Formats: sequence, C-alpha cells, structure tokens
Amino acid sequence: MARLTKRTVDAAQPQASDYFVWDGDLAGFGLRVMPSRRKSYVVQYRAGGRTRRVGLGVHGAVTPDQARKRAQDLLGAVARGEDPAEEIRTHRRAPTVAALCDRFLAEHVAHRCKPSTQGEYRRSVDLFIKPRIGNLKLPDIKRADIARLHHELRDIPYQANRTLGVLSKMFNLAELWGLMADGANPCRHVKKYPERKRERFLSPEEYRRLWSVLAELETERPAMRPALNAIRLLLLTGCRLSEIQTLRWEHVRETALELPDGKTGARKVPLCPEAIAVLGSIERLSDNPYVITGTKPGQHLTDLERPWRRIRARAGLDEVRIHDLRHSFASAAVANGESLPMIGKLLGHKQVQTTARYAHLADDPVHAAAGRVGGAIALAIRGRRTDEVPAR
Repeated sequence: MARLTKRTVDAAQPQASDYFVWDGDLAGFGLRVMPSRRKSYVVQYRAGGRTRRVGLGVHGAVTPDQARKRAQDLLGAVARGEDPAEEIRTHRRAPTVAALCDRFLAEHVAHRCKPSTQGEYRRSVDLFIKPRIGNLKLPDIKRADIARLHHELRDIPYQANRTLGVLSKMFNLAELWGLMADGANPCRHVKKYPERKRERFLSPEEYRRLWSVLAELETERPAMRPALNAIRLLLLTGCRLSEIQTLRWEHVRETALELPDGKTGARKVPLCPEAIAVLGSIERLSDNPYVITGTKPGQHLTDLERPWRRIRARAGLDEVRIHDLRHSFASAAVANGESLPMIGKLLGHKQVQTTARYAHLADDPVHAAAGRVGGAIALAIRGRRTDEVPAR
C-alpha cells in the first residue's frame, strides 16, 4: 500500500462496485472509490468491539493532506477512548432549537401555564427564537448565539429580556429531558437589559374626572356598559384585567370575589360597598355566565383596550394604561396607611418583592407626619401653643 497522494487518488479507477484504497503510512486512513467515479476519504477504526467508519470529505473538495490531518485527529480521539462515529451519529439525531421549542410549547406551556402566559411564550418563540436560531442543533448552540440574539433585540429591551427568560426555561427543561448536559444552559451569564418600571398613579382629581366620564359615556353609549363596569371594578378592587374580564357570577359572593384561578392561584378579593353597588347594577343574563359580557353569546368581553382608549381620551388621561389602575389602587392603599403585607394581600401578590415596588410611596405620608410634628416642636421652641395657630 502506497501513501495516498493526489497522484495515487487520481489514478484509482472505478470498478463494478465500491472498493477502498488504504494509506500505507497511516493505518485506518483510506479512499473509497465508487462506480459513479465519486471518491471520498474515510477513516476506519474499532471501538467497543465494532468496526467504525467516518467520512472525511469528497476528493476535490478536500485534498489528501487535509483528509489525512482530519484522520489523525479522529484516530487520536479514538486512542483517548472516544468514539467519533458515535458522536457524529448522536449529533445527527440531536434535535434543533425549533424542535425543542415545539416540545416546550406542547409538553410544558400547554399544561403548566395560563392562557395569557401561553400567548406570550408562543409570541417569543414564533417571532424571535425560531427565525434566529431555530435551525441550530442543541449541541451546537453557544452562549455567543444567545448573547447575539439578545443584542439584536436591544431596541426593545423588555421583549429582549422576556425572550431570554423563555430561552432559559427551555434549556433548563432540555437538561431535565436529557437533551443537554447538566449545567449546559447557554443563557447563563447573559445579562438582562435594565428595565424601568412605569409608575403612573391617578390623583384624587383624576379619579373624580375618570369616574365622571364613565357616568357620561354610560348615558351616551349604552353599548359600552360592560366595558365601563369593567373599568369601575378595576378601579375599586385592584384586580388584574384578566381577573375582571373572566369573572363569572358563580365567583361573586355577598362581600367578596372568590377567584378560583388567578395569576397566583385561587384568591379571595374583598369588596368595598362601592364595588358591591357596581356589581348589583349589572344585569345577569341567563345565557351568559360572565359578569363582563362580550358581544358574542355566552362569552366575556375580550377587547377592553379599544373602549379604554376612548375613555381615557375623554378624561384627559392619554398616557394612563389599564394596568395603571391597579397601581393606583396600591398607591391609594399606601396613602391610607396600609402596610405592604396588607397591600400584597389585597393585590394577590405571592412574592414580597412584587409589593416592595410601592414601598417608596409610604414616604409621602411619613414626610407629612414629620412636618406636622416638627412644626409643633418649632412652635413650642418659640413659646407658642399649637392651639394658638390657625389650622392649615
């Protein structure tokens, strides 16, 4: 057997069936010649009692020297106890990121997440993950790929961070399902973009203006009544939009709402007299179980954004989102002297950190109290009694 060179390779002529020309210098390195005149380089070895063969490339696209170098690397791996052929076969069978996305949505999201969360996850998968890295196989995905995807979404930082969270959850499950090695999640150490929480709270005057607009529109546009009642209940209960939209009459008690499946699980929402009055004014339809009825029979109102844009424009609150009504409820609770644990209970928060975002609002009444006490002390220092000073 001679050393495989370009001359010996070119001289090999096709026969009726495949045959091999083995290299005289490197055992296991050879050339496969096919009847079709196609010639390709191979390396052959034994591992686990079996003969293994790995292709090294087609002659013409790969030179003999390049193929020899590749063969030496693979045979070195064999000497270290590895099995390159099995690794290649495993890689070929490895799922792509797109396949992991499909399994994630079907086996985890569909059964473990609420409908609103399912929609958010599908949106991240369909719009941002599959188009960018869906064709990559799981063994090939690197932290640099995730960092690049996250960077490409830098102009929409909130969505970038949400997508990073979805990816991290997916790869954690890939480890659990045995598709990736433990600790191989490529999202680790990819830093999220800073997020500035919006804090918009209604003032007492804005509350009055909004409540007045709700009454005006109810007279002018009776068809808007379900949407108007939804806004009233959001204002008076601090509930999430989905909790009011999907509220059923069977969950309404005399002084509370008993929600069986909110964002944080089942919870009880106490009702103030004003909220009870709003519920009492809503007509119960025999063919619809929902409090806030939609246009289709038996369905709840699904689109509150459109009527809300009309309502807030009329009230001069163009920058106020529906979710800001929940923030305003929390702000009113703080101003009323309620503790953060109590506010968390009212809002249905599971995590203390979620309620902690309102902690700074407690500074205002504290500062006001400090001003009153300090003023009284200042008067005493000047030798005047507080009852001598007209109340402000």
